Amino acid sequence: MADVSGRAAARDPQQDRSRATRQRLLEAAVACLAEYGWTGSTVTVVAERAGVSRGAAQHHFPTREDLFTAAVEHVAEERSAAVLALSGDLPPEGSSARTAVIVRWLVDLYTGPLFRAALQLWVAASNEERLRPRVTALEARVGRETHRMAVELLGVDESVPGVRETVQGLLDMARGLGLANVLTDDRARRERVVEQWARILDDQLNQANQDRS
Repeated sequence: MADVSGRAAARDPQQDRSRATRQRLLEAAVACLAEYGWTGSTVTVVAERAGVSRGAAQHHFPTREDLFTAAVEHVAEERSAAVLALSGDLPPEGSSARTAVIVRWLVDLYTGPLFRAALQLWVAASNEERLRPRVTALEARVGRETHRMAVELLGVDESVPGVRETVQGLLDMARGLGLANVLTDDRARRERVVEQWARILDDQLNQANQDRS
């Protein structure tokens, strides 16, 4: 019995190294997609950036499609979890200040390197048959999770008519601002739009709550 425990303990450092290698590859893949696009982001380029061999990269992710779809999904989940972890520091539920903070957080999800990487995958998927079903499924999962997170943070009831569409409108607006930011720094205009949208959203959600009452 002690022998088995000893072998299990001996395997732990190797498993830790394997997890660390996988993590580096996922983060490097997102960074490469955001910087070089799909064409310039080969497995070799990602492996070099992650500081691992190409063979090690292919051990974890046998195909290029495996690597990049896993990378975008992983980082999207991490970003969502990080936002939810901050929810304890939000202003009180039902306050305009809370709505404004949440709108900014959600917009930030669509204006950083992760969104740029995802956008490169979308473009590649439009031309590559092997990649398209993976990206379509990935986008559906990430979209559902982001919507769920927005509903949770806002503390709204989607059974109230119009609330689901209002939340989805917020996410569509955030995605549009992310697209506008791809070619130029749109920060100044984006800030004004975010402030106005937060006010509109707050009014709409308050009205929905009143109607429910």
